[in-house]
Amino acid sequence: MLRDGKIWIANNENGQPIYLNPKMANRHGMVAGATGTGKTITLKVLAESFSEMGVPVFLADVKGDLAGMCQPGIDSDDMQKRIQKFGLAEAGFSYEKYPTTFFDIFGERGIPLRTTISEMGPVLLSRILDLNDLQSDILAITFKIADDNNLLLEDTKDLKSMLNYVSENNKDLAAEYGNISKVSIAAIMRSVVSMEMAGGDKFFGEPAINIMDFIQRDQNGRGMINILDSQSLISNGALYSIFLLYLMAELFETMPEVGDLDKPKLVFFFDEAHLLFDGASKALMEKIEQVIKLIRSKGVGIYFVTQNPRDIPDEVLAQLGNKVQHGLRAYTPAEQKAVRAAAQSYRENPSFDTQEAILALGTGEAVISVLGEDGIPTVVEKCCVLPPRSKMGSIDGAVRESEIKNNFLYSKYANPVDNDSAYEFLLRKGLEDQKAAQKAEADAAAQKLAEAEAKKKAKEEEAAAKKAANSKKKAVKSVTTSVGGTVGREVGKAVGGTFGKFGKTLGGNVGASLGRGILNTLFKLN
Repeated sequence: MLRDGKIWIANNENGQPIYLNPKMANRHGMVAGATGTGKTITLKVLAESFSEMGVPVFLADVKGDLAGMCQPGIDSDDMQKRIQKFGLAEAGFSYEKYPTTFFDIFGERGIPLRTTISEMGPVLLSRILDLNDLQSDILAITFKIADDNNLLLEDTKDLKSMLNYVSENNKDLAAEYGNISKVSIAAIMRSVVSMEMAGGDKFFGEPAINIMDFIQRDQNGRGMINILDSQSLISNGALYSIFLLYLMAELFETMPEVGDLDKPKLVFFFDEAHLLFDGASKALMEKIEQVIKLIRSKGVGIYFVTQNPRDIPDEVLAQLGNKVQHGLRAYTPAEQKAVRAAAQSYRENPSFDTQEAILALGTGEAVISVLGEDGIPTVVEKCCVLPPRSKMGSIDGAVRESEIKNNFLYSKYANPVDNDSAYEFLLRKGLEDQKAAQKAEADAAAQKLAEAEAKKKAKEEEAAAKKAANSKKKAVKSVTTSVGGTVGREVGKAVGGTFGKFGKTLGGNVGASLGRGILNTLFKLN
């Protein structure tokens, strides 16, 4: 609840208000505590207050009990006791509903929330797919090859097509990108299929979310409360945490530097924060730390909601200036050590023992420390958190559907779009390569047939030439025989006639023989 331009979170044990200064809200924060101690109430009070001052909020609804923020709270005896306890009536308390946009990765309980494979990137995708270091490197190489060839990876079918292309051409690609194991490619492919079977493919595609659509206000200037329904998503912890980290990273990459503002441009609540850090690789941890450290300069505040502060790495915990610690339970030495560590992270209040206070806190109570005007954490205070102004609990399906379909973003994101991307390009390339191979094969067959035909024709021409030569030879022989014999015979008769009848006959025969021989010799010379 807003009071004097500040966020009124709670009252301390002396009844004094505890405020969060809007100027320090982008220094990040934490809401921690065991199950049932009041974390959700604190989250709602903070989110409502940010909305009232015109600051949009993004939060994940893991249990479904944040959806009621779109409806005003319901009066009850318990609420009247709280209103009286905090003196809220004098402060202008009233039940309120808040501008709310419901999102759902699976598109069932909210507007579909999508991104593309390319925008997610290999580091975060490796975490979702639970890849080892070698497989992560090969996935990164696959992204590099796609980028070098101007191929957009929109959805999982694009990614699978690209993996198949890399596997089939790994020898040709090795000279430029190094050895690419087909076995590793196959392992990545199995992980992608497994993710698809779990429904993870539904949030990869177009139209991808424009991160600036989270930064909206209603006609009264109230900041939009963007709620990601995560009741189904939370069953896949890696998918849930990495998608929220992706959204934070997109905010970091997209939003301009603004320096220190009077109030944040957006506040991002990360529920079940331990899922983000469990089993995170070194590369992923570096990315998380970078985002947390630098995103405040973009006017974005990050608030982690978790059961125990030890769920958050020290490097990240050190960046959280505003802390609300609800009760913890410690029954083992390890749990007692965790409570002690949590207590030591606060600026000590000499009026009580922080560790003992944390163990004794009831539902709705917390120890709180926020950043003052000078940026120094205040001493820790034992407090009672204010009640929310909106409805506590969930909403029925009809109300939810009405909220979803009447939202101005519904028409923008409701229907998926399958653009021309890597899958279509590689499919065309495969068909073109197949046609080219078939054409080359047909051309080779035609060439072979033409060569065979030419060879056959040459043989036929050679045989015909030989036959013609033989016929000519026979014809010449016949002519020479006939002509030579006739000429020779006549000459012989003429010469032999001088010797009488016998000489004429003999001369004719000898002349014919000589005539044929002479003509044959002449034709051979020619």
